[in-house]
Amino acid sequence: MAQDATVTWLTQEAYDRLAGELEHLSTHGREEIAKRIEAAREEGDLKENGGYHAAKDEQGKQEARIRQLAELLKHAQVGEAPASKGIVESGTVITAVIAGDEETFLIGSREIAGDSELDVFSEQSPLGAAILGLKVGEKTSYEAPNGREIAVEIVRVETWGGE
Repeated sequence: MAQDATVTWLTQEAYDRLAGELEHLSTHGREEIAKRIEAAREEGDLKENGGYHAAKDEQGKQEARIRQLAELLKHAQVGEAPASKGIVESGTVITAVIAGDEETFLIGSREIAGDSELDVFSEQSPLGAAILGLKVGEKTSYEAPNGREIAVEIVRVETWGGE
């Protein structure tokens, strides 16, 4: 299994933020949801109890997020954003012409971007996988999920500044 694990690059700030979220969900979050489930359970018939089912659904989502965060942090590579060398790599901001339109986005995990409005593509996405390792001025194409071939040209590669 360890060989299948994906290493995710994170800034120290992103790592700390996610570790804090994991800590909260694992402690206070679990306590809060358990109290809500117990309160709803005391209302009676569980088959007709919307509050109970909503709380159980939320508990399932919360537990999934806990597992996701634990796995992400377990395999995270923490450090500074890689200094741009003009090569597309995880943690860099890319400006590219994609199917004729210029777009700017971050390559890496959505978790890196935090509250940024910047679009994020993972290294495993069709676009991310196609452009990793390319230099400014290089062109490629990738197959979109709908089967369409999409042309891409790398215009600029910059260091992620956290904005």
